[in-house]
Amino acid sequence: MDWLPLALLCALSLALADAMTKKLLPGYAAAELVLVRIGITGVLLLPMVAWHPPPAVPPAFWGWVGLALPLELLAMLLYVVAIRDSPLALTLPYLAFTPVFTVVTSSLLLGEQVSSRGLAGIVLVCVGAYVLNLESARLRAPHTWLAPLRAIARERGSRLMLAVAAIYSVTAVLGKGALHYMPALQFGPLYFVLLGAFTIVVFAWREPTAVRALWRPDWRHGVVAGLMAAMVITHFLAIERVQVAYMISVKRTSILIGILLGAWLFAETRLARHLSAAAMMVAGVALIVS
Repeated sequence: MDWLPLALLCALSLALADAMTKKLLPGYAAAELVLVRIGITGVLLLPMVAWHPPPAVPPAFWGWVGLALPLELLAMLLYVVAIRDSPLALTLPYLAFTPVFTVVTSSLLLGEQVSSRGLAGIVLVCVGAYVLNLESARLRAPHTWLAPLRAIARERGSRLMLAVAAIYSVTAVLGKGALHYMPALQFGPLYFVLLGAFTIVVFAWREPTAVRALWRPDWRHGVVAGLMAAMVITHFLAIERVQVAYMISVKRTSILIGILLGAWLFAETRLARHLSAAAMMVAGVALIVS
């Protein structure tokens, strides 16, 4: 069960990165946020790639990576717009749909299967995230159990994050496929260095002024990128050791952490009403790891 602490550290790093992005970089354009979260993170991880150069890999490796990079960039662009423009409580819960989508994508692309107990755990994590969103959604809609689903129609950030969840269900599987060719401690940094370079090239072409954010000395960039780097390393170390759907389910406890941080930093929600949702998510994780 050595993957579980890694997945929980990954969730914590991601939640902190989201909260610090919203707290420290509120006036940034979407392109600038993407460059900080991907481009600067790639720069921070570059020494790890230089210290442990990747081994020779077959063309299939580059096929997995080549498919993943543009999807990762698209997902991050949608992600930062969602958390920048909408409350964390109305965006982060929709990431819980990623493991549900991943059950299908990992089966189709990797042949991975989850047990009935594991599937029940994934469902509990998702239900917990749904309940977390219920209170916030009800504030903007009639009191109904369908409020979080109706929030998708009203809240642009909710729609964007649901799209992100679908994209991440594919990129997580593509990353696991590439992991067959090198160890996680080599692949994780290499993958994000490649993603960072790809991101810089794309924005240098489409939005060259945004690239200046990458070179502007600012301690806030280091905080966000450092948390993202920690997320990357723990993500690939964990996903190397267990089925993709299980790891992503535990990683999605970042939703709970993120909403707690949102309540603390931005006064977005009331904590007392989240206890039942938190219990469901914890029970779901317990089923997955049992």
